[in-house]
Amino acid sequence: MNTETGISAASAHGEAADSLDSRFTAFLLQSQALKFGDFTLKSGRQSPYFINAGAFNDGRKIATLGAFYAERIAASIAAEALPSDIDTVFGPAYKGIPLAVSTAIALTSMHDAQIGYTFDRKEAKDHGDGGMLVGTQLRDGMKVLLVDDVMTAGTAVREVVPKIKAAADVEIVGLILAVDRMEKTKDSDRSAVSSVEQEFGFPVIPIANVREIFAAAEQMTDAAGQPLLSADLAQRAKDYLAQYGA
Repeated sequence: MNTETGISAASAHGEAADSLDSRFTAFLLQSQALKFGDFTLKSGRQSPYFINAGAFNDGRKIATLGAFYAERIAASIAAEALPSDIDTVFGPAYKGIPLAVSTAIALTSMHDAQIGYTFDRKEAKDHGDGGMLVGTQLRDGMKVLLVDDVMTAGTAVREVVPKIKAAADVEIVGLILAVDRMEKTKDSDRSAVSSVEQEFGFPVIPIANVREIFAAAEQMTDAAGQPLLSADLAQRAKDYLAQYGA
């Protein structure tokens, strides 16, 4: 339980409470990166939940987040959804920078994986070592894994892939997200995740998707022992996904 937010998973028992999506949901709530209520999104949609990646604003939170990314990566390697010989974790500037660094640290310290991190500059450096990339420099034949927080339209991926390909003839083996919102894009019946997978040919793997998050939250209680999600809020979540879900 987190004393600041009063979030408890005490009502979830056994395997369900220990699952990655349940533990990640509790972490999102404790970090105040996930909130339930009434929110107007940039798209104009009225959403019953909001995810704020800016809430991961201290060392403990970003280290824990990196550990969750590393756990999902290790599980995906074990399931053969990702290769075991990834060379570097790439985080698009700016939000992807701490994700790449914390994930690389967690993979090294917790999963015995020797792996680099790389991120791009928004503008090329014209002095010193120059260049558009910081960290592990890309070379032909490398296997690169992208990390990002929440994908809305896939804009960041479409911007960074050409930069990566211009730097070296590497293989982008996948993209790990914190959360898959599982929503249709404005111009399609497919989700942004599905669109990116189809366009670029690599898997997009979330730590948890929004349906898993709502299912986990329904098993949690507040500080007073009351259900975290009221019946009304749970129904609005289901209605929202029925309308906008891909």
